[in-house]
Amino acid sequence: MALGKRQDEKQQEMFVAATQMQRSPGHPFYKRVNELLKEADFDAWVEGLCEPHYTKRGRPSIPPGVYFRMLLVGYFEGIDSQRGIAWRCADSRSLQEFLGLPLTATSPEHSSLTRVRQRLPLELHQEVFAFVVKVAKTKGMVKGKTLAVDSTSLEANAAMKAIVRRDTSENWKEFVRGLAEEAGVEDPTDDDLRRFDRKRRGKKVSNEEWKSPTDPDARIAKMKDGRTRLAYKAQHAIDIDTEIVMAATIHHANEPDSAAMKEAITETAGVLFAAGVDETFREVVADKGYHKAATLAWTSDRGIRSYVPEKRSSQRRKWTDKPFGWQRAYVLNRRRTNGSRSAELQRLRSERVERSFAHTCRTGRARRTWLRGLIDVSKRYLIHVAAHNIGRIMRSLFGIGTPRGLQGPSKALQHLAAGFVTAWAAICATISVIASRGRRAGRKHSWARDLLANHGLAGRITLSSTAC
Repeated sequence: MALGKRQDEKQQEMFVAATQMQRSPGHPFYKRVNELLKEADFDAWVEGLCEPHYTKRGRPSIPPGVYFRMLLVGYFEGIDSQRGIAWRCADSRSLQEFLGLPLTATSPEHSSLTRVRQRLPLELHQEVFAFVVKVAKTKGMVKGKTLAVDSTSLEANAAMKAIVRRDTSENWKEFVRGLAEEAGVEDPTDDDLRRFDRKRRGKKVSNEEWKSPTDPDARIAKMKDGRTRLAYKAQHAIDIDTEIVMAATIHHANEPDSAAMKEAITETAGVLFAAGVDETFREVVADKGYHKAATLAWTSDRGIRSYVPEKRSSQRRKWTDKPFGWQRAYVLNRRRTNGSRSAELQRLRSERVERSFAHTCRTGRARRTWLRGLIDVSKRYLIHVAAHNIGRIMRSLFGIGTPRGLQGPSKALQHLAAGFVTAWAAICATISVIASRGRRAGRKHSWARDLLANHGLAGRITLSSTAC
């Protein structure tokens, strides 16, 4: 066979027959996802849902099924930006097969994703999320008994260096310069301002006084790693039995958890109604950050049993100026949280809700958002969590929840084979040591020699007194 050499410059073919073009065999995981969506008739349903938001004339837009599939790719491939999603889809033939693009078509650009997202309202994205929950219900993955609620922080696409005051619109440097001049520092340089700002007392950055000019909806908050950043807060409400996320909402980072719990329960009820599910959750589990008497009374009035541990306080509560139902809901919640069932539910909540955050925010790369505004961030995050639910369905049906999960079985078989080899080597070494000790003691262990001979190891392992 002759050696083939790569040509740096080669004239491209002017015409190529469709039969000569290379087609991708497709990724097995994405094939299964397409089969799942086709079984639920997703494309026809979402096109009918989006039709009122388009005109009858003009150039045809990106099919809604392609738009939502590209957002699913962002979760499955661990890509956080729209530019990265567009580049990955343009680079991969298997993803183009997943999107349903013909051989002569190019994948949509990131600007096209932005236009479609701005055209479609948030309510439509919520209906797509409810559609995925409906698919999970048809597969028996919605039990509708216990709801677990928790929240995490998302880093916003805004910098702390750019914040300005709400009253005077001064940036941080101008504000510190004014304080330095009031303190008697004449004509301070940038180094003087930094030293002054580092040493001055009472330094505090409050959301009531400061805002971001690029993203007014972002709020100053402390992240999980201790950094102070402009952020949002994402809240999950999951079915604790199947780990399907029933509601995913985005809030301001400084909004208390006790106020967001009502929205989580209400959003879950709306998702179940939109999905045509008759079940309603009768229990809700949350951590002590959600404990508030008014919230407990609100859940009790709707027939929902709460398991929310209360915060430690040295002061006694006064109920004289509060409705009677508040005290009753507070006492019943305390009685439930002291039981063994509450301890089991709290253990499951801390395990499974945090797992959903790990999948969506860490491996799914949603911890850092590249969009601005509460509405746009909510649109993207909803479909991101819907992809997580599809992954849970795929894991239940086929044992694999992500495309990268196919790498796991082969590695597991390799580790298993290596474990067998190591164990067998240890057994043979132990037999050799026992036999060598017997020879030194003057006793003949013919059974050890026979055992090694039967397994073809008589010539490999010597039974000398020195065990060499």
